[in-house]
Formats: sequence, structure tokens, C-alpha cells
Amino acid sequence: MEKEIKIETDFIRLDQLLKYAGIAQTGGHSKIIIKDGLIKVNDEICLQRGKKIKRNDKIVIEGYGSFIII
Repeated sequence: MEKEIKIETDFIRLDQLLKYAGIAQTGGHSKIIIKDGLIKVNDEICLQRGKKIKRNDKIVIEGYGSFIII
């Protein structure tokens, strides 16, 4: 089951999203999760910290589950 994450802006950067959702406690933690290839954005592994995440994007984080951005 996908969890929903609501954003109030047109987009949010991937590293900021991890902190916003409570998955990472710091920017450094976000960087490690992304660098280790643990995140898929719309079914593709993403290694870009600054990747713009928009509404209806699907994020899968290994060990945390899947999320849909609303």
C-alpha cells in the first residue's frame, strides 16, 4: 500500500522530501540514502539529490515502502 505525501509547492527536491517525510533526519542522511541507490522515482533508480519531485510521482525507498506525491 502506498503512503501519500502532500506537498504545497509545484515540486520538492528529493533530498528535502526525505527530510519532510521523516525518512531522513538530516541532509547528510538524505545524501547517503540517495547515493546508495535505495530510491526509485517512477520505477527508475535515482542518484540525484536535487531531483525535482512533483505531484503524482511515485517514490519507492528500500526499507521504507512506496509513496505517492499529492
